[in-house]
Amino acid sequence: MSLPAVLTAAGATPSPSPSGSTTPAVPSLQDAQEHATNAASWVEQNWSTWLAMGLQIVLVVVVAVALRAVVRRAITKLIERMTRTAQAAEGSALGGLLVNAERRRQRAAAIGSVLRSVASFLILGTAALMVLSTFRINLAPLLASAGVAGVAIGFGARNLVTDFLSGVFMILEDQYGVGDVIDAGVAAGEVIEVGLRVTKLRGDGGEIWYVRNGEVKRIGNLSQGWATAGVDVTVRASEDLDRVKAVLDEVAEKMSKEEPWNELLWGQVEVLGLDSVLIDSMVMRLTARTMPGKSVAVERELRWRVKRAFDAASIRIVGGATAVEDVEDAPDPAAAVAAPSVYANAESPQSVAAAPIATQRPAPPGK
Repeated sequence: MSLPAVLTAAGATPSPSPSGSTTPAVPSLQDAQEHATNAASWVEQNWSTWLAMGLQIVLVVVVAVALRAVVRRAITKLIERMTRTAQAAEGSALGGLLVNAERRRQRAAAIGSVLRSVASFLILGTAALMVLSTFRINLAPLLASAGVAGVAIGFGARNLVTDFLSGVFMILEDQYGVGDVIDAGVAAGEVIEVGLRVTKLRGDGGEIWYVRNGEVKRIGNLSQGWATAGVDVTVRASEDLDRVKAVLDEVAEKMSKEEPWNELLWGQVEVLGLDSVLIDSMVMRLTARTMPGKSVAVERELRWRVKRAFDAASIRIVGGATAVEDVEDAPDPAAAVAAPSVYANAESPQSVAAAPIATQRPAPPGK
């Protein structure tokens, strides 16, 4: 054993070195044994707590991961079942018209993505809070700070939150889908993409409209259910009503039986009869239920057929409420008007009659 160690064990203080520096005390074997004993005792006292905390954390993580996988798989199965149900309904007369394959696929993908994201956030967030509580961390300040931050983000990004929630409900309620023609108020056109925040529309002129879901206050879907085709035919008031109706009935019956119009029509073309009567004209109205989005084509074909049938039956179609029955027999309003050259002579009868004050001609000198 060295001299400093012996002096230390004997209780003596080592003398300073000639240079004036003090030699640092070297821990003895007894001190090392004492520290080791204390550490072992502390570990022995707390190992059970550590083990319990570790097992609890592992259990929370395993349960959270397993529950998340089960929930996500269940959501995927549910979405696939919904898609299969929609495909089975496609064979019916109405099912194939309301939705198409792309719309079902996109709607199912959007709903599945939203549900899986929400489920993952709830499960993993709850597991994280449980792990923090296992470490004896006070969660009250953390939750309070998260609440304040959430309120601040909510106020700052309220438009984003509104768009997102509106998009979720639009998709869940199946208000519209890809391929539908809608009128969203701010824009109208064919839906080419449905998102949680923005909906893309293709306008009649080919332009693409990006409509925020939160700004849509009303939606008119022109592609679901059925559409109505209506045609007004204006004829002269002197025409025979029974003859006009007979020609229209023949046109309606013939069109309802011919292809491909019998597939686009959801019922017989109906002649509703006399819609309005004016002094020189009267209006007959035809209507029919059609497939969604096919009303314009049916109206054009119906006008074409009515015009040809009326030409064959010598029934004249006039142009609205102010139409003149016989335009060629009407007097020419310019016939009583003199030519402009007449007014060039200041002494012509027309110029004298048009003058506001007749000029007094000087009397000729007496002879």
